[in-house]
Amino acid sequence: MTGKSFLFVLICLWSEQAFAQKDIDPTFWNHAQFRFGGLERADTTQQIIYLMFTGGDYNDGRKKVPRFLKKKKVKAHFFFTGDFYRLPENKSAIRKLKKHGHYLGAHSDKHLLYAAWENRDSLLVTKEVFRDDLLQNYDEMAVHGISESSAPYFMPPYEWYNQQISDWTTEMGLQLINFTPGTRSNADYTTPKMGKIYISSDEIYQRILDYESNSSAGLNGFLLLIHIGTHPDRTDKFYDRLPELIEELRSRGYRFSLLPTGS
Repeated sequence: MTGKSFLFVLICLWSEQAFAQKDIDPTFWNHAQFRFGGLERADTTQQIIYLMFTGGDYNDGRKKVPRFLKKKKVKAHFFFTGDFYRLPENKSAIRKLKKHGHYLGAHSDKHLLYAAWENRDSLLVTKEVFRDDLLQNYDEMAVHGISESSAPYFMPPYEWYNQQISDWTTEMGLQLINFTPGTRSNADYTTPKMGKIYISSDEIYQRILDYESNSSAGLNGFLLLIHIGTHPDRTDKFYDRLPELIEELRSRGYRFSLLPTGS
């Protein structure tokens, strides 16, 4: 076994142990994939997709997305910043998501950037700042009746982190997770003013289907990330394609589920 392979095994075992007290079936982790200590993909042998939504500064999809999911009878994961949770206009949407059994989790209180973009090993926050910010996020969730035990998965702001951030997350009894790369679904935040970086909803939609067709494991165990709101300059909202996407993926044999929490 190579050094990298051994390290990967240790990370997987560590993550499993962190959840041992939560009574999660250990077989769930057998084919999961981790990166820098963060869960990046669930069981690749199962045709299950885990929908993920993040929310911070923008909330324009807060009414549509829950309605789409309810109509399609799909449960999804929502990771919101503390600022998103405390905004009065989001209260009704959060209440509905909780009522319909969706997962509601943390995305940091103030959407901090933990590590430099040019060098992810270069931390921009201290352990104290990290912990205090995340705890404030959970405090705000508690206002909505969301307990820490029911929300053990934490998605880092900007979906950008390193092993140290994962280690600190584990010390808090939580599991850091991130989206599964490959489809560019997370690029639904881009705007036309970004030039070559911009990706239209049509292109994102097609990339998802192309990845599914061309990958040996398809979208098995995929953590598929979409934003619940984007900048007003992006009028081409990808969440509007959600009903169509769900139906297409179901026709290809996939089902949608929530990650186990053991709660």
